Amino acid sequence: MRRTLAAGLTLLTVTALATPTAAAPEANRHGAPKQASLTNFASLPAETYVPGSEPSGSALGTTPVNGVTPPFADQPVQGFSGVLRNSDGTYDVLSDNGYGTKANSADFNLRIHRIAPDFRSGNVDVLGGITLTDPNGHIKTPLTRADRVLTGADLDVESFTRGSDGSYWMGDEFGPYLLHFDRAGRLLAAPVPLPGVRAPENPAGNPNIGGSKGFEGITLSPDGKTINALLEGTVAGDTPGTLRLNEFDIASNSFTGKKWVYQLENPNFAIGDAIAVDGNRLLIIERDGAQGVDALVKRVYLADKRDRDKDGKLDKTLVADLLNLANPKHVGGQADPFRFPFVTIEDVTILDDRTIAVLNDNNFPSSSGRTPGKPDNNEFITIRLAENLHADPRVLRRR
Repeated sequence: MRRTLAAGLTLLTVTALATPTAAAPEANRHGAPKQASLTNFASLPAETYVPGSEPSGSALGTTPVNGVTPPFADQPVQGFSGVLRNSDGTYDVLSDNGYGTKANSADFNLRIHRIAPDFRSGNVDVLGGITLTDPNGHIKTPLTRADRVLTGADLDVESFTRGSDGSYWMGDEFGPYLLHFDRAGRLLAAPVPLPGVRAPENPAGNPNIGGSKGFEGITLSPDGKTINALLEGTVAGDTPGTLRLNEFDIASNSFTGKKWVYQLENPNFAIGDAIAVDGNRLLIIERDGAQGVDALVKRVYLADKRDRDKDGKLDKTLVADLLNLANPKHVGGQADPFRFPFVTIEDVTILDDRTIAVLNDNNFPSSSGRTPGKPDNNEFITIRLAENLHADPRVLRRR
């Protein structure tokens, strides 16, 4: 097997592959916004591995997937499911549970990578990273590894945010749980379950939410006191296509019981990530489960908790259609309009009051949304919105 070993690279993770749906999207109920524009493009090759790391992908068999033959001699750097910007122009990205399921990801080590996009060259450099561990035994269920390095069979971390002290909070889908890690990736406390919600992997049993439908988007409030945690799937008994947005109080390390409702455009769709704009508004990625030419809905909405139309749900305004981004200058050698046609688009962050960054989760080696038959790269794009967000200044300052 040919491997790309870039100097200084660190390991990355894969995201669960969403099941494509043939359902056509509903008409956009929120009006047609002015077209957002592609401003930068860079990508990390799909076959990027952590040099000298442990083998991975043994449960994938030996049949080639999109031209790539598992297992892998090293840990692949892939599967970005969360992104945080740093003050020096780098970004922290979170790898999720590995190869899509608990059963096939026991040899995939969970990790945060530090990356640096170079938009002049179109490349993404991997500068380092930290592996997630539980050295103090906060997780009481048995772990895959005796050294308590966390793997994709232990947790499915799909989203993260950073506290004022530099520690990381992560949203998991196997509980679903909220997890608190220090800056070295060590778990600081027992996972906090969401009351009344249980995934199929939760040892408490009696699941009432689908597999891989837990916390897909979490974001810190501008005042740093609370976290908003958005589920990817509908809880049994809730209206189809509605997702619970849950408030978590950092000081008490507990959910407050306060929640809001986000309505998907179609019950077959899913959210990919969320980030606070201010105390009331969030940017939320919403997507269908298709890729390539079959992709119909890949969008960024501005959602508002204030529910001005009094329908009991977050108000939504479409701010970017990721399948129709203006690109008259052919940034990155890409077409105009530019399409971001991936199954899983799971990363959004705010760069300034009118610019956002969006990344895909490439589900290595499974997704092939850019070129059929070839594994997707991890693409990093920046987008200029048609209008300012009028974001809380603390959000724009945060690093």
